[in-house]
Amino acid sequence: MATRAAAATLTASTSSLLRRSASLRPQGLRAPHRVPPQRFVHHIASSTNEEAAAKAASATADTGGPTIFDKIIAKEIPSSIVYEDENVLAFRDINPQAPVHVLVIPKVRDGLTGLNKAEPKHTEILGQLLYAAKVVAEKEGVANGYRVVINNGAEGCQSVYHLHLHVLGGRQMKWPPG
Repeated sequence: MATRAAAATLTASTSSLLRRSASLRPQGLRAPHRVPPQRFVHHIASSTNEEAAAKAASATADTGGPTIFDKIIAKEIPSSIVYEDENVLAFRDINPQAPVHVLVIPKVRDGLTGLNKAEPKHTEILGQLLYAAKVVAEKEGVANGYRVVINNGAEGCQSVYHLHLHVLGGRQMKWPPG
């Protein structure tokens, strides 16, 4: 019985090796051509676009001009608000990466364009943002499992220079991320 299992394992390993390496394949034996899923190909293209957008956004990061989030706070741009209090606004992301994808932002930037700009004076709002993320997860029904993400800088794919948290849930998260 153990010999049969060992033979099956060896056959599977050899078969896998032959599929992956043309130089080890005997002449005449062809490995099936496998096309990666379209979703994977789209993710690579999407990732490249996000990287380009992040690099472009970083060029004007600290100019002090209004961001799209400032316009959402001022109700100049419509959004689907999930949570709001005197200091924090949370709304659905227009390009969701999970069934639940909510952005949590401070209503006043106060120089907090990214996490790398945090100073001791920001400790209270940083705590309020994390608490709001927890409240959003509860409201959205994902309190048993969700992820909170902060993208910082161009290499972190930050595309809006107004500190914000992404609350992601509603599906199994994978590790490592990104």
